[in-house]
Amino acid sequence: MSYFLIILIVTVLLFIIFRKKRNKKPIVPPKHWHQILLKNILFYTKLTTNEQQLFQQKMADFLSYVNIEGVQLKLEEKDLILVAASAVIPIFRFNHWRYPNLNTVLLYPDYFNEDLDFNASAEGKNIAGLVGTGRFENQMILSKKALHHGFSNKTDKGNTAIHEFVHLLDKLDGATDGIPERLLSQENIIPWLNLMHTKMEAINNDASDIRNYGGTSKTEFFTVASEYFFERPDLLKIKHPDLYQMLALCFSHQV
Repeated sequence: MSYFLIILIVTVLLFIIFRKKRNKKPIVPPKHWHQILLKNILFYTKLTTNEQQLFQQKMADFLSYVNIEGVQLKLEEKDLILVAASAVIPIFRFNHWRYPNLNTVLLYPDYFNEDLDFNASAEGKNIAGLVGTGRFENQMILSKKALHHGFSNKTDKGNTAIHEFVHLLDKLDGATDGIPERLLSQENIIPWLNLMHTKMEAINNDASDIRNYGGTSKTEFFTVASEYFFERPDLLKIKHPDLYQMLALCFSHQV
């Protein structure tokens, strides 16, 4: 093949790629999302008008590349909105972000067990959400009941869906271990480990208002503390200013 022909082929390919990008229509979030978000997402209500528009745009983008499927249930628009909002909240301050380790969210009607059984007769039905491994790699499984409860209760410090999306962020460095190496600068890793140890010890000594599940492992401490950060940031800042500041660094919020 001649040098001239190679140049011609490359030029044509670049032209096609450029034309596709230029003609690609932007994703436009439906106008009625705004009222649904105002009613259901406390995080959204605290944003400026411009930030709310950006939040919706990030939701629309998330729904464009992640497939959400209902398992023995009919998906409703509110289900999609709550899942997308849960995904956007932890990464809202990140620029041009997509979850590289997620392609599908499976929504179950109720809590389930380790065998992913949610039927009335199933035993050990106490799992509200999980990030899949093995044959479920790049998938998330959520209980619809837990998903909706996470946003209906405005006074607690928990949110199952946000919890699972934070697990995905933790997993970015190759290990789901509660050490967010992709979110913290290297000089903050040791301080984070020391802070985590202190806070977990307080939880396990019944001397903390952080949910008990956060004391079971470093992995769960990071996600439970993150739920608290996004659900009740003002309270966290008062009760645990050191933890608030560290999580603000993780999620790029102004301290």
